[in-house]
Amino acid sequence: MTDLPAPFITLAAQHRLDAVIENSEFLAFAERADAPAEALAQLAALRGRYPDATHHCWAYRTGPAYRFSDDGEPGGTAGAPILRAIEGQGVDHVMVVVVRYYGGVKLGTGGLVRAYGGTAAECLRTAPKLEIRPRQSLTVSVPFEHLSALYHLLGTFDTRRGTEGYTATGVTLPVEVYPEDTLAFAQALRDATRGAAAVEEAT
Repeated sequence: MTDLPAPFITLAAQHRLDAVIENSEFLAFAERADAPAEALAQLAALRGRYPDATHHCWAYRTGPAYRFSDDGEPGGTAGAPILRAIEGQGVDHVMVVVVRYYGGVKLGTGGLVRAYGGTAAECLRTAPKLEIRPRQSLTVSVPFEHLSALYHLLGTFDTRRGTEGYTATGVTLPVEVYPEDTLAFAQALRDATRGAAAVEEAT
């Protein structure tokens, strides 16, 4: 079987958290991002919405790829704490931007780390989550007389189906199943069709 990506937890929708710390406003935004370019596009959009902010600090993680920026804050006080918040909350494919409006009181390096890391972590903690479980793609071929058995099994297993293709003797259908169900689905279909169905891993 083809190796599939591992399941992961990401965000179901964009989420925002506002905090005021020593007169500075911190606006934390978290959103799903499936590629670095998508994360940077979200950053650009927030820069456009809050062009007068003092800083736009950020971090993203999309699988093994990650980046972060202090955006003018002292090194290590903003971007890295935001990244640690992402990792600490156990989420992936996520971009977090913390927009700061300086309020006139210096927080010091420890205060900045707590402010950026804390607002990012709380934003992620309260955000709606979504588990992404990759599916295995299969191609199923079934003679016409066994179509009812196929459709019954598609409903029994948690499957996604593509567009039917027709041959002289039956139907070919792309099907996606969870990896742990692949063998059981294939065996059940063969049993239901008395061996007439063919199930192949899609290329």
